[in-house]
Amino acid sequence: MVCDFAHKDVSARLLSLYVLAQYEHTVSGPPCAYTNAKGEETPGLGLFPADHSSGFFRQQVRRKPAGVSQVCSVRVKWQLKALIPVVFVLLAGLLLFTAATVSVRGTARDTVLMVAGIGAIVICAVSIATLAYVVQRPMVELQEKVALVSDGNLDVAVSFSSRNDEIGELGRNFNCMMQQLRDTRKEIENMHQIQISRAEHLATLGELAAGLVHEIRNPLSGIAGVIDIIARDLPLASPSRATVKDLRLEIDQINRILTDFLETARLRPPRVMRSNLNTTVEHAVMLARLQVLNQPIRIELHQAPELPDVEHDSDQIHQVVLNLLLNGIQAIDAGAGTVLVDLGQRAEFASVVVSDTGRGIPERQLTNIFRPFFTTKENGTGLGLSLVRRIVDEHHGHISVTSAVGKGTSFEVLLPYSMASARMVPA
Repeated sequence: MVCDFAHKDVSARLLSLYVLAQYEHTVSGPPCAYTNAKGEETPGLGLFPADHSSGFFRQQVRRKPAGVSQVCSVRVKWQLKALIPVVFVLLAGLLLFTAATVSVRGTARDTVLMVAGIGAIVICAVSIATLAYVVQRPMVELQEKVALVSDGNLDVAVSFSSRNDEIGELGRNFNCMMQQLRDTRKEIENMHQIQISRAEHLATLGELAAGLVHEIRNPLSGIAGVIDIIARDLPLASPSRATVKDLRLEIDQINRILTDFLETARLRPPRVMRSNLNTTVEHAVMLARLQVLNQPIRIELHQAPELPDVEHDSDQIHQVVLNLLLNGIQAIDAGAGTVLVDLGQRAEFASVVVSDTGRGIPERQLTNIFRPFFTTKENGTGLGLSLVRRIVDEHHGHISVTSAVGKGTSFEVLLPYSMASARMVPA
C-alpha cells in the first residue's frame, strides 16, 4: 500500500510538472516550430505537437529583414488561457486532498481520489462548454460576418447584440458600425450618380454645341455685316441709328453666349507649363481695369513675390481670374466699390482670392452658382462660373466661395504647385 501511495503521489507530481512545463512554453515562447527556407515546418522540442489546427497553440513565425534576429511569437487560444487557472486550482486541490487523505487506507482512499479526479475533469469540461457557448459562438459568428464584409457585403448584423454584457455591447457597436458603412456607401453611390448625370449632361452639350454653334455663327456674321453697312449709310441725324446700335449689341450678346456655350461644352485639356502665377493674374487684372476706367470701382492686386512657380495653363487660369473679376465688377451696384485680388500660399497649394464689396449672394443660391445655365443676372448666360470650376478641376485644384448679402463675395482658387503630386485640399 505504501508503494501504491508513493506511485500515485509521484504521478500527481509528474502531472503538475507537465502542466507547469506547458504553461512555461506558452509564456516564454520557445521551443516552437520554425519555417525553413523551403517553407517546411521544423518542430521544436515542446511537449505539444507543432500542429496548429489540433493543439492549443498557434505558433507563427514572422520574417524579419536581414540583420534582424528572428523571433518566434506564440499565439495562445482563448480556451487555454481560460483553462490554465482552473487546472492549476484543481491540481492544487488534488495535491492538498491527497496529502489530507494519507491516513486513509485501502480502496476507500482510491475511491475518494477517483471521485475527486472525475469531479475535476467534469469541472473543466463544464467550464470549457460554458465558455464555448458564452464566448466562442459569438466570436465565430463575428468572424463570419467580418469575412462577409471583406467580400463587399455590408448587409450583415450579429445576433448577439441583445445580450446585456460586454459581448452584447460589442455586437451593438458592430451593428452600428455596419449601419454607418451602409449609409456612407449609399451617399457615395448617390454622389457617383450625380457625377455620371453631370458628365452625360456635358456630353450632350458638346454634341449640341458642335452642330449648332457653327450653324448659327455663319448667318449671324452676315447679319452683323449688313447691320454695319446700314449704320454707315444712315444719315447722322437719323433716329434709326439708335435702333441699329441696339441690334449690333444684341448680335454681340448672341455671339458671346455661343462662345461661352462652346467653351463650356468642349473645354480643351490644359497645356500645363511651370510659370509665375503672379504674371498670369496680373494680366487678367490689367484687362479688368480697362472695363472700369469710367466707373468708381478700384481693382487692387496684392502679389506674392515669394510664391514658387506653379504648373498651370496660363490662358485658362487667366480666363478663370478674369471671369471672377468681371463677376465682382458686375456685383457692385451703381456707386464706388473695390475688387481685391490677393495671392498667397496654403500648404502645398497656391491661393488666388478674388473678393468684392458688392451686393453678395443669398445663402440658398450658393450651392447652385457653379451649375451650368444658373444665373441671377439679367444678361447672364450662367456658364461663366461653370467654366471656371471645370478649368480649376482640370488643374487638380479647388474653388470655394463665401458670401454675405450686402457685404460682398469672396472666391478662393487653390492650385497645386505640381499637378502630378496634387494631394487633398487643406481644410
